[in-house]
Amino acid sequence: MLAVLCPGQGAQTPGFLSDWLEVPGFSESMVSLGDAAGADLAALGTTGDADEIKDTAVAQPLIVAASLASLAAVLRSDDAPLSGPVDLSPVPGLVTAVAGHSVGEVAAAAIAGVLDPAEAMALVAVRGAAMARAAAQAPTGMSAVVGGDRGEVEAAIAASGCVAANLNSASQVVAAGTADQLADLAASPPARARVMPLVVAGAFHTEHMRPAVGDLADHVAGLSPRDPLVTLVSNADGAAVGDGSQALSRLVTQVSSPVRWDACTQTLADLGVTAVLELSPAGTLAGLAKRALPGVEVVALRSPDDVAAARDLVAAHGEEISAA
Repeated sequence: MLAVLCPGQGAQTPGFLSDWLEVPGFSESMVSLGDAAGADLAALGTTGDADEIKDTAVAQPLIVAASLASLAAVLRSDDAPLSGPVDLSPVPGLVTAVAGHSVGEVAAAAIAGVLDPAEAMALVAVRGAAMARAAAQAPTGMSAVVGGDRGEVEAAIAASGCVAANLNSASQVVAAGTADQLADLAASPPARARVMPLVVAGAFHTEHMRPAVGDLADHVAGLSPRDPLVTLVSNADGAAVGDGSQALSRLVTQVSSPVRWDACTQTLADLGVTAVLELSPAGTLAGLAKRALPGVEVVALRSPDDVAAARDLVAAHGEEISAA
């Protein structure tokens, strides 16, 4: 049973798409997805500097596009003709569950069939721009708190005035707040824990993002979502969402609500997932899965060199193969 994971903001690095553009079909996918988002994402992923791609309005479409294009590359054999720039049609026969971290939920919605890729890109463009505007209202950010006792960590975050915005695992919580609040947390860290600033431009998944919710809700009101074709796991509480309208509603409210990635991971365990594939730009979620899901095979699509391993993973754990 295969789960596909879609990374969140902060996973991008300068030039991370350079090698990917040599993969058959990938460049065509990025052009199509970039057109839908109104941005030259291929250029941003190859020549954009760290400050450019840190911009929330850029980072979010870039990450979602990379995730969708990398999955399409895995699902397509090298010698097969393109049936479309972003062909996700094999997903329902191969994937058991899909989950995305924060903005990765937009990619997950497309993979599950709730939205088509172009709709997902238009949505994430609105999301990124709205959250960038909200973040510009005050200097805010996020820091990862790694290690320590979970209760003590959450107490220290609250004492600093920050919010536990991402509950990623028993040993990793991401705090979000103003620059002063994050500085207070760093000055008085929880026992046996490290506080590490993250490369993001705002206090996401907190009340600081409340101004973005209305813009996103207005955009979503014009969409006609489909029900998920595979199990779609929600950041809100780790629940499997079976209704397309509810999936989009959760995408809207999640902008200003904490990410319960720990609950998502537990749902994957409860489903009996045997393998996890993290899409590009991969690394963070694969690392969390290796620690939280012992015995589960994990592949991270860090570069095109990982495509062969990803295809082997799909062949060994995809539903069609398992059911045969």
